[in-house]
Amino acid sequence: MAVTVKEIQYKTLGKCVELSNATIELVITTDCGPRVIRGGFVGKANEFCEDSPAVQETYGNSTWKMRGGHRLWHSPEYFPRTYMPDNEAVAWNRVNHGIRVVQECERWVQIQKSMEITLQGDNKVRVKHCLLNRNAWAIEVAAWAITVMAPGGTAVVAQPSRDTGFLSNRVLALWPYSKMNDHRVYWGEKYITLTQDLKQKQPFKFGIANEAGWAAYFNHGNLFIKRHTHTIGGTYPDFGVSYETYTNDFMLEMETLSPVVKLEPESSLLHEEEWEFIAGIPLTDPSEDNMDAVVKKYIR
Repeated sequence: MAVTVKEIQYKTLGKCVELSNATIELVITTDCGPRVIRGGFVGKANEFCEDSPAVQETYGNSTWKMRGGHRLWHSPEYFPRTYMPDNEAVAWNRVNHGIRVVQECERWVQIQKSMEITLQGDNKVRVKHCLLNRNAWAIEVAAWAITVMAPGGTAVVAQPSRDTGFLSNRVLALWPYSKMNDHRVYWGEKYITLTQDLKQKQPFKFGIANEAGWAAYFNHGNLFIKRHTHTIGGTYPDFGVSYETYTNDFMLEMETLSPVVKLEPESSLLHEEEWEFIAGIPLTDPSEDNMDAVVKKYIR
């Protein structure tokens, strides 16, 4: 597999690195970030949201910008700790079939973020996320990988199906602004779907213990699959969820989390995802029978 790595200027984001093969292309910011600001088929629509309007005034008279794309955070979410700006240039180097990008250590928080992004075959991507604790003391933290998807699509996540006898087998987390009767969410027997609506500004978010280890997003007539490992018995943030999804009027986020760990000084926490882009898979029928057929053919 031939992989092309080249420096480019990308829209208003300045210097970036384009990573591509004959099928898919990624654009990774280097004047800020690290962010994967573009992901999709060569010459086609960006499956990720970009130029997102949200900004947040944060610590030290600085501004955190959503921008869009894929980013690495650390959980639990807390202001201003999780909103440290990523507005400065990052270092990068080539690795086999991809690149590694490293952010300067976050001021005050003293966590250093890096991502290794590699193409795996024609239409797959592996992203290795790393949080390095530069503090002089141990911290409790989880890795939090967030992909901001382009508007207009529908996300799908499988509900846990493990037989636990008389015990409960799933955890669902909801946020204060989430209404369970929101028209964008469908609580199915096997799957939960969440549709992005450009006309609905009110945010909605839920989290789930994603034991299946995958979530999918249908948009532009294509299918994007995001995979991660769920650890049975692991201690996860937000009441024990390993996957969260959030939407508003301009995007939808697909978020995976690692278990919470006690991270000693100069130790690293690794969290890995695999992405897959499949062309020509529109969601014309959102029924669970149709979803079963798609899952059996393309996901499992």
